[in-house]
Amino acid sequence: MKHRKEEDDLYRKFMRQREEEDRRIKNEIRDEWEKELERLISRFEKEMTAKKKRSEDTKVLTMKLQQERDDLEKNMTLRRERKKESLTRKLLEHERAATAALVEKQSREMLELINEKRSQYMMAESIYLEPGGQEELAPYPSRAPSPAPPSLAKYHIYSHPNEFAQIDEIAISVAQEDQKTFTDLVRQLVGRCGSDIEKARTIFRWITVKNLNTMQFDENLRGDTPMGLLRGIKHGTESYHVLFKRLCSYAGLHCVVIKGYSKSAGYQPGIPFEDNRFRNSWNAVYVAGAWRFVQCNWGARHLVNAKEVPKTGSKLVKTDSLRYEYDDHYFLTDPREFIYEFFPLQPEWQLLKTAITLQDFEELPFVRSLFFRYCLYFPDNNTKAVMYTDATGAATVRIAMPSNMQSSLIFHYNLKFYDSDGDSYDGVSLKRFVMQSVVGNIVSFRVHAPSSGAFLLDIFANAVTPREYLTGEPMKFKSVCKFKIVCEDLQTVMVPLPDCASGEWGPTKATRLFGLIPVTHQDALIFAGRELEIQFRMSCPLTDFMATLHKNGLDSKRLSKYVTHTVIESDEMVIFQLTFPEEGQYGLDIYTREWTGSSSAEKHLLTHSCKYLINSSKRN
Repeated sequence: MKHRKEEDDLYRKFMRQREEEDRRIKNEIRDEWEKELERLISRFEKEMTAKKKRSEDTKVLTMKLQQERDDLEKNMTLRRERKKESLTRKLLEHERAATAALVEKQSREMLELINEKRSQYMMAESIYLEPGGQEELAPYPSRAPSPAPPSLAKYHIYSHPNEFAQIDEIAISVAQEDQKTFTDLVRQLVGRCGSDIEKARTIFRWITVKNLNTMQFDENLRGDTPMGLLRGIKHGTESYHVLFKRLCSYAGLHCVVIKGYSKSAGYQPGIPFEDNRFRNSWNAVYVAGAWRFVQCNWGARHLVNAKEVPKTGSKLVKTDSLRYEYDDHYFLTDPREFIYEFFPLQPEWQLLKTAITLQDFEELPFVRSLFFRYCLYFPDNNTKAVMYTDATGAATVRIAMPSNMQSSLIFHYNLKFYDSDGDSYDGVSLKRFVMQSVVGNIVSFRVHAPSSGAFLLDIFANAVTPREYLTGEPMKFKSVCKFKIVCEDLQTVMVPLPDCASGEWGPTKATRLFGLIPVTHQDALIFAGRELEIQFRMSCPLTDFMATLHKNGLDSKRLSKYVTHTVIESDEMVIFQLTFPEEGQYGLDIYTREWTGSSSAEKHLLTHSCKYLINSSKRN
């Protein structure tokens, strides 16, 4: 109640300051308005005297005066709004700092009170650790330990979010009700938690479930009403991070707000951190014997769709303020992953054995949480956010995937100009200047810049089962990483790849998704003479194959007669025969569908299974 009174006093002070400043601005503008108007009328009267009061002149001058008066009024209104806007920003900054300082003080007091009660309880109950007992956990520290790297990785603490299913349910059910005090809220959240990790988890999930960004607040809300709990969020004076820290302290957990830079909305690889555009805050909470990162704001995943936004003027409906989708990556994130997106101003809060510099942070590849969810990594040490091409305009980005993801991960990419959003060069899609291929557990994106300049390579991924892929349904791909590709000097003319279906080159996809095993050609690139035969073994029943041939400058329909295929069911083989009307580079697309065993019309569409790049020459 003492904390509540302090907060009420602080908000009343904010309100008084805002009202005083509002009055001051109004008075300032009114004085300016009166002076300007006096000047205007004085000039008008002089002009009237000079014109010797002819009626036509009087009419013209009166209209001119009215116009100038209207313009002056508009300008004064704009100036008042600009002044108010600028002042509101300054006041908000001051209010945020004051709120954070109050929460800091109150958190310290709450932790001291909890520690005092905890030690009294332990003495009364004579709870002591058994000497050398392996099963006993060390007591939670009464003082906040110094920042240090955690000795255990996140997966040692929990391997899947499902392990928190019951805890998450508590957070969801508490989020559906309103509480009058933070004490009530925290009791409901952590009352059934068995460990400090579970406490931090329910608080994290409550904040991510309560969709604080789209909540509609009643303007007449009093501080003592249930939603008054979140008035700091409503007024913009309290951030998710300050709220998380406050709730952690009420649960007896040490928590800090860390300030620094982040690769957040609007950031692109290669942008230097020279100003305050990308400043951000996040938390570290002390659980499982170490400091661990939590980013509630990014964990809440701001994907607002039409169903979540209440209609204008409608009252808050419970479902509008709740969301169940969240990003688990931002709960107890490992420091070696967190550093790719967040750089603290204090090096010790990197929680790394060896701290990196701000320049190192800029150079780290620009990755998203999905990159880590799919357990991807960069096999080459020289992979940087900005990659430079060689004299031929070529640069390669390689990504490695774990063996358990090889059968399900599908990648795509997009290439556009870095500064203009343009995605074509001389009428040709820039995608045709990238060759994506998979060999083993490595997916490569070889970019051939068609001109000098800077390009943005965006790499997407999705985990799908062969069953999902075979239906031919459209799939959603999400960005996993982005690179700036810089071509400083191009000494050769780059020709676009043949206009084939998008995606990876080579037979790996055919094997992974369709069980088509290449017998003759395992690589994406084939060197051939004027004729070529490509053989596959079918490890599962497929039917209705189709192949299309493509070459720059030639009509694909004209090329259809140069490719045929034969299915040898007894040997479970499919053979594609190609002849090339002229030398040059060709692209071959192969499509198929699964055999369902029924003659019903419920056939899947023909689905793209793989493509080859073929160089045909007499020399081959």
